[in-house]
Amino acid sequence: MSHSHPRALLTPAMRGVLERMARAGRPPLHALTPAQARAFYEAGANVLDLPPHRMARVEALTIPARDGAPLVAELVVPHRPPHRAAPGVLLYFHGGGFVVGSVRTHAALCRHLAHLAGCAVLSLDYRLAPEHRFPTAVHDAFDALAWLRGAAAGLGLDPARIAVGGDSAGGTLAVVTALQARDAGWPLALQLLFYPGCSAWQDTPSHRRFGHGFLLEAETIQWFFRHYLDDSQREDWRFAPLLAPDFDGVAPGWIGLAECDPLVDEGILLADALRMAGVAVDLEIYRGVTHEFIKMGRAIPEALRAHQDAARALRRALQAA
Repeated sequence: MSHSHPRALLTPAMRGVLERMARAGRPPLHALTPAQARAFYEAGANVLDLPPHRMARVEALTIPARDGAPLVAELVVPHRPPHRAAPGVLLYFHGGGFVVGSVRTHAALCRHLAHLAGCAVLSLDYRLAPEHRFPTAVHDAFDALAWLRGAAAGLGLDPARIAVGGDSAGGTLAVVTALQARDAGWPLALQLLFYPGCSAWQDTPSHRRFGHGFLLEAETIQWFFRHYLDDSQREDWRFAPLLAPDFDGVAPGWIGLAECDPLVDEGILLADALRMAGVAVDLEIYRGVTHEFIKMGRAIPEALRAHQDAARALRRALQAA
């Protein structure tokens, strides 16, 4: 890879998306307040995404957090042949730097994965910073898994076939939830991770190479994290899972990364750490695309391939025994 011309790595379609965003005068999130950033992200979240698939069932749910707060979640179940066994379920945590994003911004992605994998998806609105700082999101994610284990059968789902997943900050939460599930003795079928954040200080070469002009700006990353936690908390493994004491016995992983993404190096390091612990991992690096590409299925062919690859991993992991 050329260090002098990293933009030459971009596919023509990806370059076109970035150029259209630049012409539109798209403000960086770090130039906005959290409330403005959320509204801006919500307004643009589905512009390049696929139309949402029709589901057999869409159900709004409320999950109690450990402090009694009600967490909003959405369960989607795809159309399935009659008389099939209860489906497995993916508990999904959306991306957005712990500050933006919601069930709504990731609804199309979750429905597409449900449709392709033939499984249910439960998408969680964990609480966001700065109103709810670290480790609230971590607690909400684990509390949702604990609730799902008890509620799955009553929802027509198979409690023995649960996966966790997410993108970006949601991928971080999925890794951490998988580690906590291992420690609790709760088996999971899979951790499905799209470009998860894994490091404490964002100091890998890919952060330098792709930190400007590749959608996810270095300043935006630090803006997210300043809202989410104090510097003194950055080496807590629940924020930087590469610092976890060990990965022995954690659920197998499927990791999908974008080549032109500040987070790509830490995703590779996570795959290496899992493999060193004897954990089965499938790693896919989608060439020439940036962070957030999986929500650009209308414009970026690699998004469609990533959806298919992730769904294949889900189908394998959640197939009936």
